[in-house]
Amino acid sequence: MRRRERQARIADMIWQQGEMSVDALAQAFEVSAETIRRDLAGLASDGVLQKVHGGARRPKLHAEGSFKDRMAEEAEAKQVIAGRLVPLIEPGDTLFIDTGSTTLACAEALAGIGGLTVITNSLRIARVFGAAPQPGRVYLLGGTFMGDNDQTVGPLVIEQIRDFQADHAILTVAAIDAEVGAMDSNFDEAQVARAMIGNARSLILVAARAKFGRKAAFRVCGLDEVDTVVTDAPPGAIHEAALRAAGAELI
Repeated sequence: MRRRERQARIADMIWQQGEMSVDALAQAFEVSAETIRRDLAGLASDGVLQKVHGGARRPKLHAEGSFKDRMAEEAEAKQVIAGRLVPLIEPGDTLFIDTGSTTLACAEALAGIGGLTVITNSLRIARVFGAAPQPGRVYLLGGTFMGDNDQTVGPLVIEQIRDFQADHAILTVAAIDAEVGAMDSNFDEAQVARAMIGNARSLILVAARAKFGRKAAFRVCGLDEVDTVVTDAPPGAIHEAALRAAGAELI
């Protein structure tokens, strides 16, 4: 059995059982314990599982901290992502942009592009584009206001999104899994993201390498719905292969 095939089967077994020891896996696959340890190290590096003493376990669902905390996390990665996103957007484009610390960094980089039409549920992102040197049009979606991250959510936001059509939906998520796809840890934010995807010609996910291999509670979309993923570093062989198979471009 080839290494990649064995690793995929190991991942399936651990996800089904929750946790397995090195010895049990070595016996199941009739290989040495050292071979299994190398397999587990590779899978853990890709974020597929979590290593524990003597084995590995299924990772817990990811829960995000406060917006203030997230602003301080992966700051350099967000700047790299923002720089890589800019060439994908043309003057005059219409954009959906959802709330997030990564999309806020992207908004600051995109604000220099003239003539954009931006539809967002983020007060902070609306302010960035409103103060741009060549402001286009900014539509701030109204709904239930959440003060922690200055965003609006809920049925009113979803209803308004349906009145717009965009060239691109630029979204950030809490987690990306090779099989499940993109996920969020907040139900309302996942609903907003899904609505934006439904009314955009293309979907661009902006996510740091650290988000790959995680799982969160609420599914946003499958990888086959994604056109482009912009990240700061290679997400690992498993996720790169999954994105290629889904037809998504990785930048």
